[in-house]
Amino acid sequence: MTGRRSFPAFAPERFAPTPERPLRAKSRVLEHLADIQPHRHDWAQLVFSMTGAVRVSTEASTYIVPPARAVWIPPDIVHAVTAIEQCDLRTLYLGPELLAGPAWQVGRVLEVSPLLRELVLALPVIPDPAPPESREDAERRRGIEELVLMELRRARPMALGVALPQDARLRKLCEAMLREPGRHAGLEDWAAEAGASPRTLSRLFREQLGTSFAQWRSQLLLAHALTLAARGRPMSHIAAELGYSSASAFTAMVTRTVGMPPSRFFERA
Repeated sequence: MTGRRSFPAFAPERFAPTPERPLRAKSRVLEHLADIQPHRHDWAQLVFSMTGAVRVSTEASTYIVPPARAVWIPPDIVHAVTAIEQCDLRTLYLGPELLAGPAWQVGRVLEVSPLLRELVLALPVIPDPAPPESREDAERRRGIEELVLMELRRARPMALGVALPQDARLRKLCEAMLREPGRHAGLEDWAAEAGASPRTLSRLFREQLGTSFAQWRSQLLLAHALTLAARGRPMSHIAAELGYSSASAFTAMVTRTVGMPPSRFFERA
């Protein structure tokens, strides 16, 4: 399997929004398990992949998203990006004045409509110093940018984020579960691996994340299942990869968590 490779943030200042160019686009292919090291900047960011699933992590949450989903990152938030599989990454950098209001001050997952996808593909991905634009090209670009903002304002938010704790012991365990969600099913096995008692870990989940181990793990499995479903994996394969003994057991978990069977949830999500 390809080893993990880490990269710096690829000089994001060369794509920094300006009064003349308040919305910038960047394109990059990331290999399987490649990651962009934690960094921050003064502008907002929308990150998604045309192909392949990505994981976007902040200090407080992690988001696992397939194509047709994007992660909104407000200004000044430290974040890192990992390619769960090879991905054709697209990034939008937006001046903080473009999308104002409380909803844009927190990270979240947004649906990427087919129109938004095509609009992003049409944006220039040239870093500074960029060559001068003709008047016609500048007008075309500004028109595309306005349409991008309109599509972002109407994009449907999706509850695909997984909260991360501050406690070092629990953080280490959660990171291990993120890497291999199907390795263990129960808290006892994860506790034995972490060298802590199930009771201690159960208390930390409640104190740090306001949820139970089972609820947190269900949310994590849903995020991973969505990426597998986006690749066209059959339900039985998804269930097995996530550690379930049968497709019916996996179906019961999804139905219990989101109130609908996987087929309907994946179709809507």
